[in-house]
Amino acid sequence: MATVTEEMVETYRRDGVVLVKGLWADWVEMLRAGVARNMASPTQEMPTLKPGEAGRFFDDYCNWTRIPEFAAVIRQSAAVEVAAALMGSERVQLFHDHVLVKEPATTKPTPWHTDGPYYFVEGRQVVSFWSPLDPVKQASLRCVAGSHRWPKDVLQTRWMAETNFYPGEHDYIPVPDPEAEGMDIREWEMEPGDAVAFHFRTLHGTRGNHAATRRRAFSLRLVGEDARYVERPGPTSPPFPGHGMMPGERLREDWFPVLRGGV
Repeated sequence: MATVTEEMVETYRRDGVVLVKGLWADWVEMLRAGVARNMASPTQEMPTLKPGEAGRFFDDYCNWTRIPEFAAVIRQSAAVEVAAALMGSERVQLFHDHVLVKEPATTKPTPWHTDGPYYFVEGRQVVSFWSPLDPVKQASLRCVAGSHRWPKDVLQTRWMAETNFYPGEHDYIPVPDPEAEGMDIREWEMEPGDAVAFHFRTLHGTRGNHAATRRRAFSLRLVGEDARYVERPGPTSPPFPGHGMMPGERLREDWFPVLRGGV
């Protein structure tokens, strides 16, 4: 079972990213079964490759209500307690799950981006877990340490169309090139069930999968006490149409269950 040390908490709050060894080590086979079920019957699969680009990148989210393996891992694993410790929040609420599978020879990298501006929730107490279900050496998540504390969010783009997601470029920082700019990039060789915990505002991306084996990953997004609904100047991802929430409200609990500290 994964444990959280004071050093890990300090690292997460300072750098916006930390490795959690073995978070789902006891749940790998269940998550693999859930991913197989998801891939056999996707609901919101997003296009990620242009015609002619090599490989296949499966990308689907918000399936925990219909995939029992995901629901069990969310509610029964140590993830909620680990999230509470890292966020410094007694309250932990589910935002959504996310499956990302890069098949062999899917050489296109996932572009550098931050998730926060695509979401309709803001707060300091937020965390994503990204966990490979296969050993990874070069297709691991890459995060820029400290980027969650940048004064502005990174400009959102549509990866397929390569256009801006929202208007108002002056409100955002242009997407940087972390390698060219010598930024502090954190990445790890990981075993199945290890997890990278990162803040919604942390800049991240992945390399292409040049290996001869697939790279399955399960991601879980959770929010804490100070997280609130915000309106964006355009559609959000995930969209959750018809949610009916107002700015400043907590996420509605019938759609986004409170997993810990429900008072």
